[in-house]
Amino acid sequence: QLQLVESGGDLVQPGGSLRLSCATSGFTFSDYWMNWVRQAPGKGLEWVSAISSSGSNTYYADSMKGRFTISRDNAKNALYLQIDNLKSEDTAVYYCAKRSGGLMDYWGEGTLVIVSL
Repeated sequence: QLQLVESGGDLVQPGGSLRLSCATSGFTFSDYWMNWVRQAPGKGLEWVSAISSSGSNTYYADSMKGRFTISRDNAKNALYLQIDNLKSEDTAVYYCAKRSGGLMDYWGEGTLVIVSL
């Protein structure tokens, strides 16, 4: 059974950092590109970042460049998102998603990040 399980969300103060994780199982992780997508309260889904199957190539939404770092450990079947200098507008549920054939076909249930004093 394919599973994506995010963790690492927390309540943090502005300027802080977080590392989100996505543990995967049920598929050959190293064969697939992976993505992070977020959804802020009351807003639609927003693509954050993508990483190639090997991890050699990474891509970010323009607004995410500089503070977000995507990475993966294919030996551990795990995906990560480092977020630095957190801002209130980063408050959202963060999802990891597997990409196949140009579509994000499987999603986790998300992990909540709240940035507040």
